[in-house]
Amino acid sequence: MRRVRFHEYGGPEVLRVEEAEDPEAGPGELLVRTEAIGVTLPSVRKVRGEGGGTVLPGVLGGEVAGEVVALGADVTDFKVGDRVTSLTLTGSYTELAVVPASMASRIPDGASSVLAVALVRSGHVALAALATARPAATESVLITGAAGGVGHLAVQLARIQGVRRVVGAVSSPAKADFLRALGADEVVTYDSGNWGDPVDVVLDGVGGDLLPRAVATLVPGGRMVFFGSGGGTVPAFDLLVGAKTLTGLTMARFSTTRRELYDLHGEMLWDLALSGKLQPAVHAEIPLADAAQAHEIIEARANLGKVVLRP
Repeated sequence: MRRVRFHEYGGPEVLRVEEAEDPEAGPGELLVRTEAIGVTLPSVRKVRGEGGGTVLPGVLGGEVAGEVVALGADVTDFKVGDRVTSLTLTGSYTELAVVPASMASRIPDGASSVLAVALVRSGHVALAALATARPAATESVLITGAAGGVGHLAVQLARIQGVRRVVGAVSSPAKADFLRALGADEVVTYDSGNWGDPVDVVLDGVGGDLLPRAVATLVPGGRMVFFGSGGGTVPAFDLLVGAKTLTGLTMARFSTTRRELYDLHGEMLWDLALSGKLQPAVHAEIPLADAAQAHEIIEARANLGKVVLRP
């Protein structure tokens, strides 16, 4: 099989396509022949060596969708031939991926693997962030990375939930029309001196230098949910004087501590997408062998929606 790894830290140019032996599914795992693979900002940052902890040669985990071709021991909820989407930490940029059965879900009949990769994991993050922040119908929400895989779904889901005012924060004004078409009331750029009127809630998936700026745009008593991989620091005094709240979100914890809600979210996402009420956007479908091109798009912050690799 073919897979993509990196043997040194750097930009997209360090990604290498390799031949490797087919993996085997262990206990509680599925072996999936991938049909679509999600590309994310955390993966791009991992290749850059940001955050530390990556052992070289590096593999990239993430979202995959495809057909189950083998079952590990103790797997009873799936069968060979099922079409599933899942998250894997052991390697997603590959033609054959080993995924935990506990994190896999079936793709409805008639739905594509590309749609599954654009919808499920990113949609779960968006819904979990909204469930954590709990914006009321009378409140306003600002979403950073609003044109990305998670952000563009969060914009739509906030609107579907009836939030009074939805603001998208992005890197370029060229993304404004895209977001307004999805339901954003306002679009601001990161380098703008004015992010508009303060908001009740911020959903931040970018972090870094934007984190204190995002906190500053909250009204007194406002709250932020941070789910990004970019790190960043916020002076505690800024939270104190504004009586503001900052909550971290990881899907690993959310999916275990709030399992019933997590499962309900999965059903909601497919219902909304298949009815046309939620529209996952796919910026580009790129061959697995050209994974570097996909990373270039993410690094340039050029994507409108999800970037997907096709084996």
